[in-house]
Amino acid sequence: MISEGEQMPKFSLQADDGTTVTRDSLARKNVVLYFYPKDDTTGCTKEACEFRDAFPRFGKIDAVVIGVSPDSIESHRKFKAKYDLPFRLLSDDGHKLADTFGVWKEKSMYGRKFMGVERTTVIIDKKGRVAKIFPKVKVPGHAQEVEKAVRELGKRSG
Repeated sequence: MISEGEQMPKFSLQADDGTTVTRDSLARKNVVLYFYPKDDTTGCTKEACEFRDAFPRFGKIDAVVIGVSPDSIESHRKFKAKYDLPFRLLSDDGHKLADTFGVWKEKSMYGRKFMGVERTTVIIDKKGRVAKIFPKVKVPGHAQEVEKAVRELGKRSG
């Protein structure tokens, strides 16, 4: 499991736009990697729309926003189009990246137990280090909380 201060692990995931995103392709950028359970569900839609609405501000602070879930590329494309999301969504099919960050966990809903993504946001700095992890995210106001943390990162590094 990756912790704050550690180097971002190598990974390679397909994005909804047909590109392949790797650790190296994100080098020298502040990256907001937000893990979410499922496209087009209530909480995940609210979170995606919060990041969408805050997206222009992230560009001004030199940060890239990327959503990650186990959903298929096709599911991501529909979700992105439906809500006009301006950032890439990565398909973590097989949940390898979620496992690496320890966010693939046993969950419970209506008494039924199952494995899934625990909503978590990770900020990676320009040096490729995990600067901050927001575990068990509560959606309302989260994008603003992340934006503030990225701004603080900018103050510390430059």
